[in-house]
Amino acid sequence: MPVKRKRKMFISVLPGEQIELALSLDGLIQEYYVEMLNQSKTKGNIYKARIHNIDQALQAAFINYGASRNGFLQVDEIHPEYYRTDIKPVRGNKYPPLQRVLKPGQELLVQVVKEPTGNKGAFLTTYLSFPGRYFVLTPGREQLGISRKIEDEKERERLKSIVQELKLDEGLGVIVRTVSESRNKTCLSRDLQFLKRLWKEVRKKGMAEKAPNLVYEEKDLAFRAIRDYLTEDVSEVWVDHEETADQIQEFASLVYPRRKKMVKIHSDAERTLLERFNLEKQISQIFSREVDLPSGGQLVFDQAEALMAVDINSGKIGGEKDFKEMAFKTNIEAAQKIPHQLMLRDVGGQVVIDFIEMKDKKHISEVEKALRTALKSDKARTDVNKISRFGLVELVRQRLGTSALSVTMQGCSACKGTGMVRNMEWQSLQALKEIYRLLRRKGCPCPLEFEVDKELAIYLLNYKRDKIFKMEEKLNCQVLVIPKE
Repeated sequence: MPVKRKRKMFISVLPGEQIELALSLDGLIQEYYVEMLNQSKTKGNIYKARIHNIDQALQAAFINYGASRNGFLQVDEIHPEYYRTDIKPVRGNKYPPLQRVLKPGQELLVQVVKEPTGNKGAFLTTYLSFPGRYFVLTPGREQLGISRKIEDEKERERLKSIVQELKLDEGLGVIVRTVSESRNKTCLSRDLQFLKRLWKEVRKKGMAEKAPNLVYEEKDLAFRAIRDYLTEDVSEVWVDHEETADQIQEFASLVYPRRKKMVKIHSDAERTLLERFNLEKQISQIFSREVDLPSGGQLVFDQAEALMAVDINSGKIGGEKDFKEMAFKTNIEAAQKIPHQLMLRDVGGQVVIDFIEMKDKKHISEVEKALRTALKSDKARTDVNKISRFGLVELVRQRLGTSALSVTMQGCSACKGTGMVRNMEWQSLQALKEIYRLLRRKGCPCPLEFEVDKELAIYLLNYKRDKIFKMEEKLNCQVLVIPKE
């Protein structure tokens, strides 16, 4: 039975500056990524690096790989081939003491697993991986894994036997990707041979280059979109840049030779590609702190340093019976909506959801079920707990890429990330304190020119003029409040 194709892919390109990728299902955006080309993206890159120092307490190494901040390498991400001596782990530990098997200055090949965020450096690994169209090659791990999304046992066995026939080199492993399903041996062999050649080139360059140095750079978002997201159920790929469309068409025709009209060009100068398919409003929600629910409730997303907090606000409710029903209805809507928002925002790490309080155990069970069902459509690994007696749900989500939020947002210079600023009355009192201090200073110039932001200057002149006048009289010096340009 043919696959019912409802999914569409949209790639919007601003040449030399930005690439946007959106994947939709029946008009609803499922995933959204953006890459600004002036920002150096490092996830997936491989570097020849040098150990800067080893932290015995953390059992981790800080790695100089050429970035402004050292990367972080945990003990469980270090391949034993880099151990300088053969020391067995202390009883009760899985790994030997890091300070005894590695040393500062030692060189190694590392791959970026997570981009640097905030004050944290990049998270690194020495277990390298090379994603292809059908396989992920894993040097140093002799494994044969098959995507869990390939559920048919006969197909899993067929793919396994093909990989075994292709005979991997010693020390190499592969993970068979979902799109490998139903692919013939020739097609799979071609992809595997390409990845093996790529690994040989990287290894050769890694031996020749001096540390720190980039030895392999991950492809841009347009290429990764086709490699990682173009699956059998994607019916159309819309692109608004002719050159990019030609490249995608060339690749897509190799993968799906019978679907020659799959790639389509958007050339309407009157409206953007995303406007044409009514995706702009959905995308704007990704950057909003608040997201509306159908029955009048609201989700509120607040990012803390180490976790995302999601609060659920109900609509207007009257009466105890109405409250129970509305709380249940709002919580169900939230449970269905939150996983979708986590995917769109590509939230990684700890997430805490504060559901509206429910007493009915059946209601609690149904909300938990709705949340787990909605999470099944997420490609990222998730681990979710039950609703606690305080109405909280904790879940952990794997971050798949660099979120559009982290790429396009920056901390507010006014509020410093708190979401609030001091009111004008408080600011004016601090200004008056500073004026008073300056007037009492020996050698204070007369008149005293006091420069402040325009809004504060207007407030001082409107509401604190009498106070400034009294200071002038008392200390015999004129004050000029000057607004900043």
